[in-house]
Amino acid sequence: MAINNEIRNGELTADWSGTVDAGVVFIGRIHTPWSTISECPRHGRADGPLCRIELFETWQPALAGVDEGTLLEVFYWLHESRRDLLLQCPRNDGVTHGTFSLRSPVRPNPIGTSVTRLERREGGNLFVRGLDCLNGTPLVDLKPDRAEFVPKAPPKPGDFQVGQP
Repeated sequence: MAINNEIRNGELTADWSGTVDAGVVFIGRIHTPWSTISECPRHGRADGPLCRIELFETWQPALAGVDEGTLLEVFYWLHESRRDLLLQCPRNDGVTHGTFSLRSPVRPNPIGTSVTRLERREGGNLFVRGLDCLNGTPLVDLKPDRAEFVPKAPPKPGDFQVGQP
């Protein structure tokens, strides 16, 4: 897959040669209809194409309790994205925005996230709509969406803390 490394007018790259701080374990792969960045949507749509999240066998027992209809937050590694832009020009019109003010896949740690509803599950395969990543994208994590999730563990004092510390 070709990566478009073009720097647009007004964009700024980082001159960074630091070390990697942490490791990530990919727990699966995501299968979508898109094979190039130019085809991939900017945002997933709830009525978009059906996509398949393949969880590797080692991690499949962790799907216990993930049922059809569950809202899932899917975290994935945007492996084809460049990682050095500080200022970006999304419209290619010379108007720049800081990377952290955008949901662009181009960022120091290219982690993508989408909230999707589980349509069906077949073993270690989850079928969802609303993803915005390339076919073969590495899966980082799955979590129940915080809007619907009720913690299973007993409350802690910090759960009730409000206002100034």
